[in-house]
Amino acid sequence: MGLDKLEADLGDAYGDLDDEVTVELDRETRNELAMLAAAFDADRDELIRRGVHALFRASVDTGDLDFNLRQGFDVTYDEYLAGMTYDEMTGRDQYPQRDDERRYQM
Repeated sequence: MGLDKLEADLGDAYGDLDDEVTVELDRETRNELAMLAAAFDADRDELIRRGVHALFRASVDTGDLDFNLRQGFDVTYDEYLAGMTYDEMTGRDQYPQRDDERRYQM
């Protein structure tokens, strides 16, 4: 797991997306989309794009994205954006682990 796995999976998912995505809508979603289209005077493609952006932003703001990334890839969104883990940023992974049992022996 880690950044390399996340980047590979992200690349695969991005490659799997076509320019046009077809989604079946249930009755509730169809009604909500129709209401939004009427209220905002926007076409459905624009509303769906806005919906994806809103879901992404909400998941970042609430920490849901980080929670799922940490579970699946052991990284956070900030680590992904930085291209390195917190341990790499702080240098904590550069030093060997201390042997506390032998630390004070002479």
